[in-house]
Amino acid sequence: MKTLSLKLDDDIFNETEEITERLKMARNRYINEALRVFNEYQKRKTLKNKLLQESRAAYGNSLEVLEEFERILDAD
Repeated sequence: MKTLSLKLDDDIFNETEEITERLKMARNRYINEALRVFNEYQKRKTLKNKLLQESRAAYGNSLEVLEEFERILDAD
């Protein structure tokens, strides 16, 4: 496990303290879980953007292939 020091905005710290008290959860565990969830969110967001880019690229290629087929069929 790694140790780090970080600065939190006062409002975020206070809200975190309230929540961890209510949940009876250690602040460290809460922050670890929050970062795990946020990391997963970021991975999914990155994957979504990559899939959108690849989908757009494939769509463009599909149109080019379709136009080529139309040219071939029109030539007959």
